Amino acid sequence: MSRAITITRTDHSAAVLREVAGKSTDGAQVRRLLALAMVLEGRSRAEAAEQSGMDRQTLRDWVHRYNAEGIEGLVSRHGPGAPPALNPQQMAELKALVIKGPDPEKDNVVRWRCLDLREVVVRQFTVEVHERTIGKWLRRMELTRLQPRPFHPKKDAEAQETFKKTSPAW
Repeated sequence: MSRAITITRTDHSAAVLREVAGKSTDGAQVRRLLALAMVLEGRSRAEAAEQSGMDRQTLRDWVHRYNAEGIEGLVSRHGPGAPPALNPQQMAELKALVIKGPDPEKDNVVRWRCLDLREVVVRQFTVEVHERTIGKWLRRMELTRLQPRPFHPKKDAEAQETFKKTSPAW
């Protein structure tokens, strides 16, 4: 038989915890609040844990967290995630490179694609990322992947105008 858990924090009654659970958008927090409400109503730790879909030890840990931090302590916490692949200075450098556009002679492209930018990032910053990540970075920098129609670097504007004047279609 499991020992009873003592909730030392008496700020809220079982009814208040159920009310807070009804307004919460975090499903895990709702389960925790309802389990604590059952404990406050006098149910055993095993019964409250089973009804809430958790282990007795887990419920005990949540009771300790609630006693220490209150309702805010029952919110699901998420880790910070992976560190960014490029620092802010490198991101600024990448943005300037994208805005400037490629050099057809040096880069062998007339417009940037995510695949091309990925190769540039590998060359300049020695960081390998997926081309999808490049697209996410462009959106975060408020740049679109839409590009103006490319033009040939050696185009002749005079020849184009002459063609427009002499062509029967125009």
